[in-house]
Amino acid sequence: MPPEFVLDLQSVECRHDEQMVVEGISLQLKPGESACLLGPSGCGKTTLLRAIAGLEPIYQGIITIHDQVCSSPSAMVPPEKRHLGLVFQDHALFPHLSIADNVGFGLRELSRHAKTQRIEECLELVGLAGLGERFPHQISGGQQQRVALARTIAPKPKLILLDEPFSSLDTHLRRALARELKQLLKAQGIASLLVTHDQQEAFAMADYIGVMHQGQLLQWDTPYNLYHQPADPQIASFIGDGHFISGVIHKDMSQEEHSEDQTPIVSTVLGDFPIANIDNYSFTHGEAKPEHHSLPEQTPGQYQFADHETVLVLMRPDDITPNPSSSLRARVLHKVFRGAIIEYELELANKEVLKALFASHHDYPLTQDIGLDLDVKHLIVYPNRIEL
Repeated sequence: MPPEFVLDLQSVECRHDEQMVVEGISLQLKPGESACLLGPSGCGKTTLLRAIAGLEPIYQGIITIHDQVCSSPSAMVPPEKRHLGLVFQDHALFPHLSIADNVGFGLRELSRHAKTQRIEECLELVGLAGLGERFPHQISGGQQQRVALARTIAPKPKLILLDEPFSSLDTHLRRALARELKQLLKAQGIASLLVTHDQQEAFAMADYIGVMHQGQLLQWDTPYNLYHQPADPQIASFIGDGHFISGVIHKDMSQEEHSEDQTPIVSTVLGDFPIANIDNYSFTHGEAKPEHHSLPEQTPGQYQFADHETVLVLMRPDDITPNPSSSLRARVLHKVFRGAIIEYELELANKEVLKALFASHHDYPLTQDIGLDLDVKHLIVYPNRIEL
């Protein structure tokens, strides 16, 4: 019976000398799933990837690959015995070997005929059929990265680790390769874990994304949930675009005072938003929770709001649409033309700022007063006591 998880991390901790680099990381990957560790430089994501590969020791926890405990504080299986593939930033191709020989480098145990067949199959999978006789210097950077991927999948690993493999490529090619790689690995039944700081690359590649900050895994979730249900304000600020505006929680006075179904609302400069029937939030008629966590212990579903409590409300660019006849007004502070869209920063009446993305035929000059409509499908509210 195949293992439920190709990769299973339980409370993994890594250090450099005595300095904590990665702390308390737990995650799992099933066969064929693609995932990404996303975060800024220095957050610990590459250290964690190297620990999974067997290139870094761990000080606490367990790393299990294919039901085999590969890393613990007392034991460490060598990288070559972990049965996984590694793809790094620099391709690491052998310049004196042909493309075919690079791809077949790890296939020593196959017969000559089987090896040739597997090389041709892998080159076709990555779109390089017919280029096997060329050398690395005779192909482009994007093609070199494809060769590195072909070499990695040639031995048929069940897990591939990728450390910013597309960082040397231009943005368009990088994201196109990420999409292609996701489809390729799924078709081959290979699980993958990518490290990147590029959100769009992560969205293109991953079924699941782990957002890392200062050595901790803040949220492990689907790209959709990370964007629409971020677990804390740091994730909300890091994932996608948007700005926080201030709000105040209070009861909906249009309902009966003692009704058990009384709907709380959050009042902002943009208007009032009901927060009942939103899974992320609960409401208490008593005092707000006294704890002051810079990062909440649980997801937003555990937040409780007191009547008259001040809160932070996240407004995404896709929450805002232009409407010249609307009574809700804002002033254009900045604008950036991006072809099909124009990115705007808009100042509201109370000097709070929103970001908006309008189709480029909505071209407004700086300082112009414009009308807005709201299309808020996912209300994201946090206690104001949580530090950003």
